[in-house]
Amino acid sequence: MAKIISIDEHFQHFLNDLKDSFWGDLEQKTRLAWKQFFEADSERMRNLYMGYESYERGPRPAAGYRNGYYERDFVTRFGTLRLKIARTRGKSFLPAGVEKFQRRAPEVAMLIREAFLRGISTRQVGRVVATLTGEVVSAQTVSNLTRDLDGAVREFHQALLKDEWAYLFLDGVALKVRRPAGRQHVQMLVAYGVRQNGTRQLLGFLRTKGEGQAHWEALLNDLYRRGLKGDKLLLIVTDGCPGLAAAIQTVYPRAAHQRCWVHKMRNILEKVRKRDYDAVKVDAQAIYLAKGRRQAEAAARAFCRRWRNEYASVVKQLERDLPELLAFFAFPKHLWRKLRTTNIIERCFVEVRRRTRPMVCFVNVQSVDRIIYSIFHRFNLEWKNRTLRVFTQAA
Repeated sequence: MAKIISIDEHFQHFLNDLKDSFWGDLEQKTRLAWKQFFEADSERMRNLYMGYESYERGPRPAAGYRNGYYERDFVTRFGTLRLKIARTRGKSFLPAGVEKFQRRAPEVAMLIREAFLRGISTRQVGRVVATLTGEVVSAQTVSNLTRDLDGAVREFHQALLKDEWAYLFLDGVALKVRRPAGRQHVQMLVAYGVRQNGTRQLLGFLRTKGEGQAHWEALLNDLYRRGLKGDKLLLIVTDGCPGLAAAIQTVYPRAAHQRCWVHKMRNILEKVRKRDYDAVKVDAQAIYLAKGRRQAEAAARAFCRRWRNEYASVVKQLERDLPELLAFFAFPKHLWRKLRTTNIIERCFVEVRRRTRPMVCFVNVQSVDRIIYSIFHRFNLEWKNRTLRVFTQAA
């Protein structure tokens, strides 16, 4: 029995055929028009150089005679164009918009860079570009094109800072890099600043091998050198890294220091037995959720009394870190939630991980700097005219 095709199916087939024929024909004609335009421009430039048209007779020019054409591929958003470039015996005439040794239109090179910076691996970028231009781009080509960002990275690291930052958030994120000895982790240390009027900016980043005091001092000293002297710095919020705490005392000793409660809770709960997990969590949360510093200190004493016998090391570390865990209580109450954690910078790291996850592993450390710069630059542009309202209330 013959299959009965509905009117809707007939119409859908007709619509698909129409789209294919229309767009295919339009793309082909557009590509042909650009090819004719470039070739005509090359011919025109040669005629101007010679002083007369190809069909005219004229005196023998000093530069010699016409010498036909040579073919050159030029990749555009409409696909790869094979152009006939006019030449004489001593000179060739590239059309306007095509530079010497340039194989791709600027917008195609930008597409390649943007695809890489959006988190697509160098191998996958080639496939994406091929669907648009018909040219398969190698991973090496992608790496070469993204090197243009190195100058922008240097400018970012050298940009001067005004000494107007009230709150500084510091944290690090680990990324994988391919090395001769195998895959290794590199640490990206990041500084995020907030002014009293609520405007914010990612101020700097530093690629290191760890999070020791010397590594953090290098980042903080760089901020200091660029202009962040710390005269208006009220609070520095960190993830609780001991090396970072020591570095702060060296570079910005007058600023108050707040340890992140998210990191602290994680450290406490990973050392607790499953049967005590919920109870310990509630008692620890009571400290930072208290209505004031005095109530928080009372909640801390209650925590220590209850759990000292079971978890002596946890209690000892809490008592040691308590002053820096309660520093946020000295600030306006509506800022407590923002100032007691590094969540504000962790959200940036979520984007870093999302963009870099498809890459699995960076080929070299320069690639790390390029993509981190790109992510942070985009954040800074987005935040340029936007403020954190909760900080605005305190200004």
